[in-house]
Amino acid sequence: MKRLFLSGMLACMAIGFVACGDDGSSAGVVDDSSTSVVPESSSVVSPDSAVDFRSSSSDVIPVAGSSSSWIGANSSSSRNDAESSSAADSARVSSSSIAGEPGDTTRITYALKRFDGPLTNPHKGFTVPTEAAWTFDPGFEYGPHGSLNNKAWDLVTYGSGYQQWNKLNPAKGVYDWSELEELLDALTAHNMGYALRVFPYSPSFIRDNNTPEENYDWTPKYVYEEGAKKITARYKDNGANAAVPVWDDSVYLYYAKEFATALAAKYDGDPRIEYIDVRSFGEWGEWHVSNLDGSHMPSVEIQKDMLKHYASVFKKSLLVLPSDGYGDVYTYALSLGITKRDDCLIGIPGTADSLVRAYEANMPTVAENCGSYAIMLDYTDIIPGGYLKWTPERWVDAITTAHLTYYVLDQGFDDCGYQFYNDNKALADSMTKVLGYNFTVTSAELLTVSGAKDTTSTLNITVKNTGVAPCFFDIYMVAEFVDSTGRSLAQIGETVRIPKGTFKDDSSQDFSFTYKVASGKPDVAKQSGVSASLSLYESEDAFRSGKNPTVRFDNDGLQKSNKLLLKP
Repeated sequence: MKRLFLSGMLACMAIGFVACGDDGSSAGVVDDSSTSVVPESSSVVSPDSAVDFRSSSSDVIPVAGSSSSWIGANSSSSRNDAESSSAADSARVSSSSIAGEPGDTTRITYALKRFDGPLTNPHKGFTVPTEAAWTFDPGFEYGPHGSLNNKAWDLVTYGSGYQQWNKLNPAKGVYDWSELEELLDALTAHNMGYALRVFPYSPSFIRDNNTPEENYDWTPKYVYEEGAKKITARYKDNGANAAVPVWDDSVYLYYAKEFATALAAKYDGDPRIEYIDVRSFGEWGEWHVSNLDGSHMPSVEIQKDMLKHYASVFKKSLLVLPSDGYGDVYTYALSLGITKRDDCLIGIPGTADSLVRAYEANMPTVAENCGSYAIMLDYTDIIPGGYLKWTPERWVDAITTAHLTYYVLDQGFDDCGYQFYNDNKALADSMTKVLGYNFTVTSAELLTVSGAKDTTSTLNITVKNTGVAPCFFDIYMVAEFVDSTGRSLAQIGETVRIPKGTFKDDSSQDFSFTYKVASGKPDVAKQSGVSASLSLYESEDAFRSGKNPTVRFDNDGLQKSNKLLLKP
């Protein structure tokens, strides 16, 4: 099956954007409407059984006073349905009176097609390195406003990069978040989040024996002044001697935890942060010292203790265990609700398989490759002793095998994915719909029954997650009647809440939204030019306050407001 999938993805043609329609506005609420999930055989699972990616807390219980319905992860309305995906590409329209049904009954079956072009959505997708706010300066030619018109940015949903511990924490009890804040604000202005990594050490900057320690040892000086020890090791890359922290030194560990506490106090739950790597040990904070002869990682118990501390201070933000946290440490991280990343996809055979454990634990997976696209094209394909070169087949396999939610489009700092996207545009565009979650309406019909007492309009839809992972944040689905400009006239039924991690990849859910109007009352559904629309929100408050949805369906008919207009 994987081979067929890879062949299909690699055969994709160049994709263009569809034109969008008019923006929508805030929704009215109809009191006598209702919403339900249509089960196939049994009742919906209770909210208490939903899975959160952080084991220390649960956000899936219904909000008091909310009108949202709850959809369980194991509801019988979830199913794997190959037929539903083909239905999305068929055009079916009917409007007729139904013989034998009560009253005057009309059914409209909507024509549905996939969205024609790349489709980005929040809290998933591709990134490129965003070193600082200057990335967004028009003077940077590879930036989103640069002279080269780098269209790779059309696929980027979040920024990523590293921060230096000694810059964020220059003195004992002193913290300077100013440069990080500037970057976060720049990313927010471009509708992007940020994946935060704070490095204690970066051997990349060791040039020779005379390289100043502060160029590569980013552990704050005050930590050593307080008594933390360091040793001299040999950097294998060039044979230079370099100072290295003693990773299991008690003073080092104390201040590493103190910094984690301060970082959590500042950024835990910050909506600008996608996730935070736990980068306390080793080269680039990757939990290894493979390039430093004479340096040693701390014991497994010390590694676990650091993870435990991070999990205790970060109650809301997603935490990530870096590449070389394996074995018992990996198992322990998962037990704390900390997910896993790996930075050597494609280059080393089987690396993507290492992330499957995190996916099976219902957590988003994170990855980079062994090097930039340009470097990987020069790899020798000789194993062992070398690395596998980049190929389209290996790239798609990495995404699908690891069920990736977050992936670096290209990790070269020099061109922000420019060369990669020029060489692989059609494939990269198509993979925006595979990476992470991807919601496609595969069938939709409106059934209207006019009786003596009232008229009932029921919108029945089937939605399939056609991505390779669940959605790891709560989704709020809204159905509305809108006019020809996209302006909301009435909500159909109630808002439906789909808790994080419950809408599995390759599964379908059936939803039913009902709108009733008493006889003699105006019925917006019968007004000229009225259509049905669907929307996906990150919060119910966003809908109630009239904001546009931030999550998009993978269907033709998306408006500028991100609402999906169903076309009869």
